[in-house]
Amino acid sequence: MAEAVFFDLDGTLADTGPDLAGALNRLLLEEGRTAMAYALLRPHVSAGARGLLRAGFNITPVAPHYIELRARFLDLYEASLCVDTVLFPGMAEVLVALEARGTRWGVVTNKPERFTRPLMEALGLTRRAAAIVSGDTTAKPKPDPLPLLHACAQVGIAPQTSVYVGDDLRDIEAGRAAGMRTIAAAWGYLGDGLPVDAWGADCQIATPADLLVNL
Repeated sequence: MAEAVFFDLDGTLADTGPDLAGALNRLLLEEGRTAMAYALLRPHVSAGARGLLRAGFNITPVAPHYIELRARFLDLYEASLCVDTVLFPGMAEVLVALEARGTRWGVVTNKPERFTRPLMEALGLTRRAAAIVSGDTTAKPKPDPLPLLHACAQVGIAPQTSVYVGDDLRDIEAGRAAGMRTIAAAWGYLGDGLPVDAWGADCQIATPADLLVNL
């Protein structure tokens, strides 16, 4: 039995996609473009602003005006941070079950602190989480293992006794590099790269409830 379970936030713990996609679509309309269907944007949500701006504007961080577009996108998202965002179905029950077992849990995300803390607060999870590590908490974000190692240090456990659950290849890479057991969350956004079966996770689960029998 794992001593602690750490979750990625976007696409693993919470379904933040509708609010992130909504911010992008508002930006597209401001720029005189057409809003995009959520189904087209969902796979890009785990890549944050970079992934969504690439999907919406076909640009990368080296493109002219990228910095300005990114800043505006983040402002739009901050203004509607938790309108349609909810925990994935079954996740609330999983957290209660972990707590009943005495298993501590936390969040390790690449989402900046500016958004992570208010979102966790809005979801009513801040005081329940044993650790909350954002993308700018440590010197390097995932796929570097540093954020996960920082979370383990906060909780006071060895990485080898913990599990990391994520819906993106970089989550699995970070977990493996940290020496943690890794679980791929197949209900998440999954990105637009390698299929989840090729990530090399120790385990792949279809629903949050499946986590309880795979710890």
